[in-house]
Amino acid sequence: MAALNLKGITKIYPHSAGQKKAKKKKGEPEKKTNLQVTDQGVIAVQKFDLNITDKEFIVLVGPSGCGKSTTLRMVAGLEEISGGELYIDGQLVNDVEPKNRDIAMVFQSYALYPHMTVYENMAFPLKLRKMDKAEIDRRVKEAAEILDITQYLDRKPKALSGGQRQRVAIGRAIVREPKVLLMDEPLSNLDAKLRNQMRAEIIKLRQKINTTFIYVTHDQTEAMTLGDRIVIMKDGFIQQIGTPQEVFDHPANIFVAGFIGMPQMNFFDARLEVNDGKYAVSVGGCRVELSADKQANLTARKVPAQSITLGVRPSHMVLSKESGNTLTASVEVAEMMGSEVHFHANANGRDVVVIVPTMDARGEHIDTFHTGDRLNLTFSGSVCHVFGRDGKNLEF
Repeated sequence: MAALNLKGITKIYPHSAGQKKAKKKKGEPEKKTNLQVTDQGVIAVQKFDLNITDKEFIVLVGPSGCGKSTTLRMVAGLEEISGGELYIDGQLVNDVEPKNRDIAMVFQSYALYPHMTVYENMAFPLKLRKMDKAEIDRRVKEAAEILDITQYLDRKPKALSGGQRQRVAIGRAIVREPKVLLMDEPLSNLDAKLRNQMRAEIIKLRQKINTTFIYVTHDQTEAMTLGDRIVIMKDGFIQQIGTPQEVFDHPANIFVAGFIGMPQMNFFDARLEVNDGKYAVSVGGCRVELSADKQANLTARKVPAQSITLGVRPSHMVLSKESGNTLTASVEVAEMMGSEVHFHANANGRDVVVIVPTMDARGEHIDTFHTGDRLNLTFSGSVCHVFGRDGKNLEF
């Protein structure tokens, strides 16, 4: 029920008193644990720009320490904004108290009161507002119904499973009917099966309540399945913003390409060739002409022939029975995954992963491979990702 506008949001943690700093050249920033260190302090989030529309589900994703939770806490008002402007429904809220921002937050640790029942935990924020008892009862029971925890309203948190506790924590947040619901890695304490179930529950919840969501996770599977758009962060900077399909199909740089997708994209030292106006990639004796759309993108940007980093996803690598114009790889590990096998191999001096189905279209088993066996690999020109030596995607 709210649109947000983050303009150049920055977070700097000042140096502690008496902290010694290594000598550096005048005007040159230091590097420490991948975050920029200046005379003012450690910059945890740098020039974060994002417009979030009403009722949109935004996911902030990235490795630990990239600044995603810090950004979320600045939106909540739990962290002071060092620079930039935060608007909620057009109102500047940099200096507005958290309780006055009409925002609710779900934490990783559940943060339930152990001496209260589920009902009392969910009703607590409404009692603080001195809301009418009948309205409190209506909201709590409605939220419990949405989250399928009505049968647990009289229980204490210790009598609940991890997934049930997380539902209670979410229920306590949504009873307030906030403009914005913030979720900080809410599923990280759950096992794999429960995480899958809770992801589905959050998708259902999103369809039932009219709230803008901002969700933080380091799990790219959660990001891909939950978000309308995902914001990929690294070292305090935004790397790319887009729909899950956009960032999967068109990663802006090598970091995004390697972070989004499981298993991780394969990378090769390769060569981008241009012959008679046609682009092709060449790696380890394998030459592949790029698809028409990639040709058009590279031609429009007048990209010259050059040494590149070539990216191909494991599921896009194809086994070939022919040895000509293929990339040769040696199997090191074969992981049986049921319907498919993940081959970890060495190709052209790089560790690569190749995903091969265990059965063909006719239901017949495909030949298996073992450690030391040789694979002949190829791929189509439509699945190649071409990165310059600076790590940026040359198509965009």
